[in-house]
Amino acid sequence: MQPVTVIGIDPGSQRTGWGVVREISGVLHLVDCGVVRTASAGREFSDRLARIYHELAKVLTRCKPDEAAIEQVFTAKNAASALKLGQARGVAVAACAACGLSISDYEPTLVKKSLVGTGRAEKEQVAFMVKRLLNVREADWALDTSDALAVAVCHLTMRRFAALTGH
Repeated sequence: MQPVTVIGIDPGSQRTGWGVVREISGVLHLVDCGVVRTASAGREFSDRLARIYHELAKVLTRCKPDEAAIEQVFTAKNAASALKLGQARGVAVAACAACGLSISDYEPTLVKKSLVGTGRAEKEQVAFMVKRLLNVREADWALDTSDALAVAVCHLTMRRFAALTGH
């Protein structure tokens, strides 16, 4: 298989995690990662959405991933939270689509199961496995960033599986 670079995104209206992972001959390499924080973006919710879009666009331009993987909206505390989360996710999808990337969606339980072995894994368990799989000893990133990296790793795993099975 050819080397492939994937951006994983864990969307959120206050914190959107992102992580770029490159796979070369079956070996995963961390390219870059971070989190878009929107608290200081402005007073309006639209300002937060604009920050997510523009910050992700900068990352996409700098890292030039081949594909994108975005976590699906799982559940929210209430309808208003679910709507905001969905809008943040939509902005992330739009940023990736504007760069011409193919976008794959993954349910949080599938991401957790592919890395930890159970769909109900805690965030800390996912973060531990992400560090192991990317061969990172000390990571000072946020859990949102670990979740985004997990989405990218899950996508790469699914790509390998599809290539092996012909699906």
